[in-house]
Amino acid sequence: MDSIAWMAWTAPTAIFFAALACTLGVMTALAARYPEAERVGVLRIPTTRGDRLFISLITAAVIHLAWIGLVGTDTIASLPIGEEGFEVSSLWLATAISLASAVAIFRTV
Repeated sequence: MDSIAWMAWTAPTAIFFAALACTLGVMTALAARYPEAERVGVLRIPTTRGDRLFISLITAAVIHLAWIGLVGTDTIASLPIGEEGFEVSSLWLATAISLASAVAIFRTV
């Protein structure tokens, strides 16, 4: 474990990397099962599923960084889970916006 000690491995970090690995696995399975065909969307450039995934990941990063810079990470709710409770960050709203933008990107780009 000393080789990965430089990383702050928290539960959200582990969930993020696991979700990213699952996304890449699903995209690989989709590419094997249903061959990709380039299509031209609103950007007027030919894109594949992988291109649209990359664009949506970059967009999600920009949305989250802008959210942290402009809004912050204040707690918007506290759930009565466990002894101390569970605080819900406003970043979940940025995540919802990112998911909506990813859906829009996959449908229109």
